[in-house]
Amino acid sequence: MRKGWVIAVAAMAAVSGCGDGGGSTSAPSPTASHRLTVTSPAYADAGTIPRRYTCEGENVSPPLALAGVPAHTASLALLLQDPDAPRGTFTHWLAWDIDPHTAHLTAGEHPTGAAEGRNGFGRTGYGGPCPPRGDRPHPYVLTVYATDRRPDLAATATPDDLLQALSGHTLATGTLTGWYGR
Repeated sequence: MRKGWVIAVAAMAAVSGCGDGGGSTSAPSPTASHRLTVTSPAYADAGTIPRRYTCEGENVSPPLALAGVPAHTASLALLLQDPDAPRGTFTHWLAWDIDPHTAHLTAGEHPTGAAEGRNGFGRTGYGGPCPPRGDRPHPYVLTVYATDRRPDLAATATPDDLLQALSGHTLATGTLTGWYGR
């Protein structure tokens, strides 16, 4: 596994080997130097994602914990992507309008009241890691954004649409990177 990975977006691989599944190339910069903390009781940052949260398991989102959300946050957004997918960054989950008071999400929970966009599998909601068989483990980067407004996006929003809506409105970000190979 690579150490010291620094990237701004999260990524997950497609069932058929990842591909042009809603990639993005840039992320909004926080307007403040504030960082929020994203953790999971299921795996440590830079750790291995348990099979339960992948295409080979129950394919449910992992449990998450958030801390350090700025006081004036209007909304949270999240983006989970695999930057090492064979055909470019692959999106596994994008959601916005998440209540800024959200401190925990249980395994498989859809954020209450949030909008979820279409992932690289062509479905709304979470789609677990599923890198091509035989590939080295891929990094799956989950980025959470604290924003000063609720993004006005259509249900068909892409990762680029989300990042553009957050540009100039991001108060803080935090990431959790997990690795998975099969």
